[in-house]
Amino acid sequence: FKQKTAYEIKECDWSSDVCSSDLSMKSWIALLATTVLALPALAQDRTRLQVYSTLEVENINDFKKAFESDNRDIEIVWRRDATGIVTAKILAEQGAQRGDAIWGLAVTSTMLLKARGLLEPYAPKNVEALKPSFRDPSDPPSYTGMEGWVAAICYNTVEAQKLGLTKPTSWFDLLDPKFKGRITMPHPASSGTGYFHVSAWIQTFGEAKAWDFMDKLHENIAFYAHSGSQPCKQAASGEFALGISAETSAADARTKGAPIEGLVMKEGGGWEMDTFAILKGTKNLAAAQRLMDFAASRKANELYATFVSQVAMPGIASNIPNYPPGVAESMIKNDFAWASENRARIIAEWTRRYEGKAAPKRN
Repeated sequence: FKQKTAYEIKECDWSSDVCSSDLSMKSWIALLATTVLALPALAQDRTRLQVYSTLEVENINDFKKAFESDNRDIEIVWRRDATGIVTAKILAEQGAQRGDAIWGLAVTSTMLLKARGLLEPYAPKNVEALKPSFRDPSDPPSYTGMEGWVAAICYNTVEAQKLGLTKPTSWFDLLDPKFKGRITMPHPASSGTGYFHVSAWIQTFGEAKAWDFMDKLHENIAFYAHSGSQPCKQAASGEFALGISAETSAADARTKGAPIEGLVMKEGGGWEMDTFAILKGTKNLAAAQRLMDFAASRKANELYATFVSQVAMPGIASNIPNYPPGVAESMIKNDFAWASENRARIIAEWTRRYEGKAAPKRN
């Protein structure tokens, strides 16, 4: 502690209550001024990591706070956007990117980036403690899984009752003409959620039947949003009766008081896994590796469990309020490698058929 008189400040030892040295007021003021002037330089010494993410703003703010509290010499600067936009930016940069790392991008996109040689392989310190299904099988891995999100319909019970709409139990129930103009869904070229729906329908129904299903569904779609959570938010506001989205968005909307019921369909649904990875060419490799270590840690997985049910580390319980029942059972046996390899072909065909109802893109 410091004992102050009218003319001096004395530094004192707590254990002995003896003041060991005296500083004149003039010396103290000089020392304080020097320290204040040094603060901007200390702030500039922090390594600034440019990190791509597609996750919700409130979640990545929690990630930033947790990581920086353990790594005070590193600052995360987020570059957040929808899945398709982030993927396209990294592909366009081709190794000359402004970014350093990824923390929250769909595995079908990171697998594509890996195939293009745009990721820096690295095995996080805790990687062996994660579920094998959440790890890139390469040694060392080019990316690591963190959590997964699952297909669901956000069903506005109040609006549906007003419109006389029956609660769907099958994807094919959405083809009923009563739903015309009452449904929105994510655009698969922009949104990882949108793509996993399309990919899952093809894997589950087969190519011919899936495209026939989507042709008929298109007739009832109002428009395709450029965000995976937007259709659920629109259903929650009552703008549309149904939003094809994800189970976490349904739970979040209901928790916030919206009359939303999260529904999973009897045929099952698609799902996607978020990943983290280092971008090849980063000038901040050591800092990016520390980010990877943290992203694989128990502390990080406990953060993931606050907004998703399926996380990479075994034994971490998720108690998300209003989480829809039957989600785990509804998850199809998803072939991520096939989905990634066929992504460009599927999106090109989807765009040819349905782009006319795409929502305008923001500038």
